[in-house]
Amino acid sequence: MRLGILLTLLALLGPIANPAAAAESAPVSTARDSVTLVTDTDAVAADNAFQAGLRFRLAPGWHIYWHNPGDAGAPPAMHLSLPAGITASGFAWPTPQRLPDGPLMSYGYTGEVLLPFTLSPGAAAAPSIAAKGLSIEAKVDWLVCEKICVPEQGVFRLHLPPGAPSPSAQTALFARAAAALPRMLSWPAHIGPDGRLGLTDPAISPATVAGAWFFPARQDVIVPAAAQTLRVGEGALTLALQRGKDFAADAPLAGVLVLRDPGGQESAWQISAAPGPVRTPHESGAPKLTLVQMLAFAFLGGIILNLMPCVFPVLAMKALGLVGLSGQARGAVRAHAVSYTGGILLAFAALAGILLGLRTVGAAAGWGFQFQSPVFVAAMAWLLFGVGLNLSGVFTVGGSLAGAGQGLAGRGGHLGSFFTGLLAVLVATPCTAPFMGAAIAAAMAAPPLLMLAVFLAMGLGLAAPYGLLAAFPQAAHLLPAPGRWMDVLRQGLAFPMYAAAVWLLWVISREAGSAGVLGASAGMLFLGFAGWAIGQAQHAAVPGRRLGRSAALAAVLAALAVLPGIASAPVPSMRALAQGDSLPGFESFSAARLGILHQQGRPVFIDMTAAWCVTCLVNERVALSSPAVRGTFAAHRIVYMQGDWTRQDPEITRFLRQFGHPGVPLYVLFPPDDAAPVVLPQILTEGIVLDAMKDLPLPREAAADPYNQPAK
Repeated sequence: MRLGILLTLLALLGPIANPAAAAESAPVSTARDSVTLVTDTDAVAADNAFQAGLRFRLAPGWHIYWHNPGDAGAPPAMHLSLPAGITASGFAWPTPQRLPDGPLMSYGYTGEVLLPFTLSPGAAAAPSIAAKGLSIEAKVDWLVCEKICVPEQGVFRLHLPPGAPSPSAQTALFARAAAALPRMLSWPAHIGPDGRLGLTDPAISPATVAGAWFFPARQDVIVPAAAQTLRVGEGALTLALQRGKDFAADAPLAGVLVLRDPGGQESAWQISAAPGPVRTPHESGAPKLTLVQMLAFAFLGGIILNLMPCVFPVLAMKALGLVGLSGQARGAVRAHAVSYTGGILLAFAALAGILLGLRTVGAAAGWGFQFQSPVFVAAMAWLLFGVGLNLSGVFTVGGSLAGAGQGLAGRGGHLGSFFTGLLAVLVATPCTAPFMGAAIAAAMAAPPLLMLAVFLAMGLGLAAPYGLLAAFPQAAHLLPAPGRWMDVLRQGLAFPMYAAAVWLLWVISREAGSAGVLGASAGMLFLGFAGWAIGQAQHAAVPGRRLGRSAALAAVLAALAVLPGIASAPVPSMRALAQGDSLPGFESFSAARLGILHQQGRPVFIDMTAAWCVTCLVNERVALSSPAVRGTFAAHRIVYMQGDWTRQDPEITRFLRQFGHPGVPLYVLFPPDDAAPVVLPQILTEGIVLDAMKDLPLPREAAADPYNQPAK
């Protein structure tokens, strides 16, 4: 009660105690809510449209209504008083929430919500704006409800001075409101006379959609509280709606459709379903993975990951570790194997934790997500370059070969084995191996503990070859006896590290262009100097050591100063990167464009790739670029769409998740008819690709098509 009295007094004193800021009016406040008028600019100029909005901050348990309130309620209503020559749009309504109340269902908002609208000063208002700026007055009525409903009203005044428009302190509110608006859906939508809402698109599958609900734009066309039964198949879904008293079988049905994927992420879409027949989905018969299958697939995928191209640089460190174990006691061999396995498991657990955190906050991320950051790629390039310098003898780290495999193992010994395992995981994540994709995709939609178990099983698989030494330590005695050849091997194995660093520089060129490569190369120069300075200090007297260490520290700090420039470097366009190396009919991936091509009856081959994915690059060279494959693409008029996931792209992430893939590569062939899309293996050969296309019909107009070139 005291809180309510205090808020009421603040509301009465608000205009005195809190005069209107440049971009936010004085509030109208009660114990139930606080409402203000805000704008996204601090000044106004003629011919410059800007956004204004009503900002509602609601007490816990209270809500206001969407433009269709559902079974009961009323939306906010506003009357604007504006000078002549100023026009205003209506509210842009964010996606609402379902608010059940016993047998009724309402649509509205809780917490904090902004209802934005656009103000457009015309030429007639220019003299007035130039002289006095713009004064806005809004009279608003709204209904706020909990167990009871209370009608409220307020008058909000705001004055914007004349001047060059600049973002206000409230601009972030408008950005969040824009993100909450439903997007236009390009998928074909129909509403049947029985009230079934149907969508068709090749991207729809049980791996795409786990839940759906519909908000109609008008009242009484459906029964809001009735169950909406979802049925999902390959390429189609239906949502059974209970018809309301104003439902018309021959009229379109407009509204907002919310889709939830198996991982719990929701997306809202503005749709207008045309009256017509609704396709019945064919349920997918694909069996879901059991817990045992998920863990087994993860373990097998981890084992195969040892053979993937991404892991080749780490094989040098593994080789050194094995050589270093030659002649050691069984207990020492077992301890090193356990240390290496522990590093791998910790890295996989950390990855699972990060992905789980991103999933919790609604962000989309997948396997290898860290390589989408040019800063991370640069740091990895520098790390591998430093490892190479250490192996080449420029400076010494630790006293054992087990610790020489990476710059992090400053103390050598078991710590060296542990950090070798960490680094193995970091450089392995650009690749996905067979079995691994299915396990990770299932884990991404699983409860947290199960997700962690799957990632740890994958880590055990990656560590298995080395971990066998823990079970059979006598195998280490089969290695050659230590000798000078070990130093020669150590220096020779530096070159895979340098090669990996060069490859990562190329990855940066795809993510951050020439500016990113220049920054990363400068960082390498600084780190090379730091390694040399440390090496000199290790063989100098005490004053020389201090000088060398100080010079090395300064060089490292100079390298770190380069990172912000790499992060802000512009991203080169996909088409520019692919110029001169693209297939006939090449297009950058777009879900909307894919839907249009499918409606036109064009077959489409989707190639989801990334510059840091070595498997993807090998597949492109070995299979997708062969003359036979290119000729078949051309003969069948197959549109080749490539999605570049080198840097984060939410649309590509959604597509990957739709097909149950946590990362790249992903290859999908969409036939020209309503047949289900064909998902190809992650490791391609020319024969696999040609076999997938052998049953496609030749187009009738192939002879006249400019892409119709015979295979060479």
